[in-house]
Amino acid sequence: MTEPAHLLGAADIRALAEVLGVRPTKTLGQNFVIDGNTIRRIVAAAKLDPGETVLEVGPGLGSLTLGLLDAAARVVAIEIDPLLAGKLPETVARWRPDAVGRFELVLADALKIKELPSGPFSEPTAVVANLPYNVAVPVVLHLLEHFPSLRHGLVMVQDEVADRLAAEPGSKIYGVPSVKAAWYGTMRKAGVIGTNVFWPAPRIHSGLVAFERHEPPRTTATRTEVFAVIDAAFAQRRKTLRAALSGWAGGGPAAEAALLAAGVAPSARGETLAIADFVRIAEHRPEHRPEDRPATAARRGEPDSGGEDALG
Repeated sequence: MTEPAHLLGAADIRALAEVLGVRPTKTLGQNFVIDGNTIRRIVAAAKLDPGETVLEVGPGLGSLTLGLLDAAARVVAIEIDPLLAGKLPETVARWRPDAVGRFELVLADALKIKELPSGPFSEPTAVVANLPYNVAVPVVLHLLEHFPSLRHGLVMVQDEVADRLAAEPGSKIYGVPSVKAAWYGTMRKAGVIGTNVFWPAPRIHSGLVAFERHEPPRTTATRTEVFAVIDAAFAQRRKTLRAALSGWAGGGPAAEAALLAAGVAPSARGETLAIADFVRIAEHRPEHRPEDRPATAARRGEPDSGGEDALG
């Protein structure tokens, strides 16, 4: 029976960190995975096809990177820390010499990058990442907005964030991340990871979230317009939608009219609505009636240039 390929353990990670003089920082949300079995579990849960190009965000010292190279055709890693980025190609060359040509590193901020260098790595089909807790949701939404080639993926985030991303309408934890993620695809909780497989060990558990992408809703409203409704609805989540959307619509009566036109009860609250409901509300904003606007590609629900308002 063939022995599984070596994956970085606690001794390997600490040795790499010592060579680099690295001390994990809370600012960058650095918690390095030090358990090979956890890496195998993450890679298996991602359900990667051997021919895929995988996008990895925040590879750190490379523990997950090696596991991804064993399962996919190509891996492109986005790393914001120049020190870690400089060591990663050497780590790949040492432990996966046959995979050097299948690996590409991009030194960049994942929240700002909108395209990859042209070539075989430019259209990743999957994202698999251990995301820093403080930017997990913005990173997921940003990648889904700007990389339409991503068809599925698996991200490890703070367990509470995982629950929110996968929450269904009616849940107490259903909110902005849940609805905006649903614009892009179907999210589901795929497992929980304990604290002792990280260095340093975080104080809370991590959660795995798997997603399958679907086409955005067909609508006369843009993604930006729909997301504006979502933000307004949850900015004051205890209020009824009539009250919460008053500023968005230009007054309570206008909000009520838009809600009724969309088939939504003005007395309802945001946590009870699905993405399709928010889409219909956006279509009936009083000063932007659908019949007054041409149905451009973006307004049919295709990705637009967007902006940072997509995050949150």
